[in-house]
Amino acid sequence: MLRIGIINVTGYMGAEAARILHAHPEVEVVSVTGRSAAGQPLGEVFPHLAPLGLTVEAELTADIDAIVSALPHAASAETLAPYAERGVPIVDLSADFRLRKLEDYERWYGAHPAPHLLANAVFGLPELRRKEIESAKLVAGPGCHSTAGILPLAPAVQHGLIEPDVIVDSKSGISGAGRTLGLKYHFAEANESVAAYALDGHRHLPEIVQELGALSEAPVPKVTFVPHLIPMSRGILVTAYATLRRGTTTEQVRELYASFYESSPFVRVTDAPPSTKQTLGTNNCLLYPTIDEDNSRLIVISALDNLMKGGAGQGVQALNIMFGLPEDAGLRGLALYP
Repeated sequence: MLRIGIINVTGYMGAEAARILHAHPEVEVVSVTGRSAAGQPLGEVFPHLAPLGLTVEAELTADIDAIVSALPHAASAETLAPYAERGVPIVDLSADFRLRKLEDYERWYGAHPAPHLLANAVFGLPELRRKEIESAKLVAGPGCHSTAGILPLAPAVQHGLIEPDVIVDSKSGISGAGRTLGLKYHFAEANESVAAYALDGHRHLPEIVQELGALSEAPVPKVTFVPHLIPMSRGILVTAYATLRRGTTTEQVRELYASFYESSPFVRVTDAPPSTKQTLGTNNCLLYPTIDEDNSRLIVISALDNLMKGGAGQGVQALNIMFGLPEDAGLRGLALYP
């Protein structure tokens, strides 16, 4: 059994990692931390996690085989640096190690606490970087919008099907903002309202550009990314648009996507446009590619759970790959319904 420590279990992402790993057949969660709840039984902070029987600590104290970190950016790199330097396997769910270029990180996040570790980090999107994850010691879990935006466009970009100018329209549930209180996330403010945000640039945008750019020949794709806040707890629905470079049919595009993801257990091409409800509580990403023939435009719908495939679930998927376990271990549950 792998002995896992979770850093910052008191956020939504850390709590979700604990929930998943508790049911994992090859894993035991042996230590959890939380800066604001140190000394409290985990079951008092999150009653649904009481069966883990753990106390929230200020620092990891047990002997561990690997770490899952759910700290915010900057705080995560600072805390993880000593573990990474000792070679402890890490899955970091923050943004600290997602961007390969230091200048990109500094543009979007400011000074990096551990820039010497960037060269060793692997972007943890298994569908594109499975081989690199297999030998990695430091894996950066992609952002939720990034995952939902990259997966619907990757096959088309790699096969040169589209022009290098794409639009990603993303709609996300409120849990994507974390547990930190904010006026716009209050029920009375968010309920029965849909709002666009970060129109001057969202921090997940450079991840989308980086990963799509790695799949294509020059020039690097131009990406217009607009996220929206939707009054639901969890889930992301993306509609991605791109102009086709050459004539093709919807049937050919669907065959291309099915072939591209045939070895990816959590990406499925659907027969009808998916809804976020179909992914609730699962590590699945559902894709529906089609063509607007009148305008020669590719349209791909992408749906996933932002705390699962967009966060902790994908982190566990990467952890499985790192340790040579079945990729879907601990992640085989069906969607919750209704």
